[in-house]
Amino acid sequence: MRALIDGNIILDVLERREPHFEASAKVWKLCETDKMEGYISALTFADLVYVMRKELTPDKVHEVLKKLTLIFHFTDLSVADMTEAAEMRWNDYEDAVQSVTAKRVQADCIITRNIRDYQQSTVPAFTPAEFLGRIP
Repeated sequence: MRALIDGNIILDVLERREPHFEASAKVWKLCETDKMEGYISALTFADLVYVMRKELTPDKVHEVLKKLTLIFHFTDLSVADMTEAAEMRWNDYEDAVQSVTAKRVQADCIITRNIRDYQQSTVPAFTPAEFLGRIP
């Protein structure tokens, strides 16, 4: 199983956001134990750095990102991805980029708390709880 993991799932765990922490942490654990492949786009990587810089020192941000690379696969962001996303004309360009990236890495799904934003995606989106309910 291969999934594109949206940034809100990563932040749920890093910031222990309730009531989302538990389900997001279980998704994280599946990736950490190689029971599934979790992909994070370069766009999400940039967003994570932006958010973490508000609360953490540069050294701590680097440490967190280094640990994330041990658990998740980070995928690049290409001009082709950005162009295809723009041509989709979604209301939220960032979500379109995520959808295109998920398709390119051949993800089986996108795991996000904002599934409504992915209704037009060719790759299905699930909340962490929905995803966990679908696996044996």
